[in-house]
Amino acid sequence: MDVRVSDLGPPRASAAFYPPDALRRVGLIVLETDLTMERDVARLTHGRDVGVHATRVAFANPITAASLAALEARLTDAAASLIPDAPFDVVHFGCTSASAVIGDAGVAAAVRAAKPGAAVTNPVIAADAALRALGVHRLSILTPYVPEVSRPVAARFADLGYRIEGLTCWGIEDDRDMALVRPDTLVREAAAAIAPQAEALFISCTAVPSAEAVTAIEAEIGRPVVTSNQAAAWMALRLCGVEDDIPEGGRLFGRTLAPQDRTKGAA
Repeated sequence: MDVRVSDLGPPRASAAFYPPDALRRVGLIVLETDLTMERDVARLTHGRDVGVHATRVAFANPITAASLAALEARLTDAAASLIPDAPFDVVHFGCTSASAVIGDAGVAAAVRAAKPGAAVTNPVIAADAALRALGVHRLSILTPYVPEVSRPVAARFADLGYRIEGLTCWGIEDDRDMALVRPDTLVREAAAAIAPQAEALFISCTAVPSAEAVTAIEAEIGRPVVTSNQAAAWMALRLCGVEDDIPEGGRLFGRTLAPQDRTKGAA
């Protein structure tokens, strides 16, 4: 059989190909035990002309302050495994509680050691930007974690200037169990968790499948909802220049990213 080889020329020099930096790319660093994050982010980024690529970082349950802190030493290798040598616009570390324990600077330094040209975000950075875009100052927080892990998350948001009106946690130690919560359960738990004086509810944890329940929760409580994965998708899209209002993403997707937040994770 004859085979015809078409001479398109070297891909990086030919007009037949996009230049290497023409395609927007978002990288996700996901805990190897997380069953939810890719699905939630895909739900909110599908069809938006942004490539989302995930890698995994080693993690062993139970979720404790010590196991979360240990992730910092593994982040550089995990980031390096994201399509080696391909440029990324954003690299997002997908663990809220670990980001609160390690801190923004520690996460950014570890990721940037492997991906120096990318903006580095995490769920705390994204949720903070989201809450401020919504004009929120008083906040209730709902987490699936044990109290030992929940308190540092609340403390981090208090340090960012929010008045924490209430903190509710479920006491779950394994993120594979967190992934099994039903949408109707989330709506019920959210309604019980939000304090009367709170302006919004933050649902922490990338393992909780909360993105699909955002609009139902907002309808139930009558206030904005920000979740770890929803905020991650929103900030990544905005950093990639996508300003779409995505109704299934809740009130947040009707807002833009503030100029000062566009530089927060910048390389």
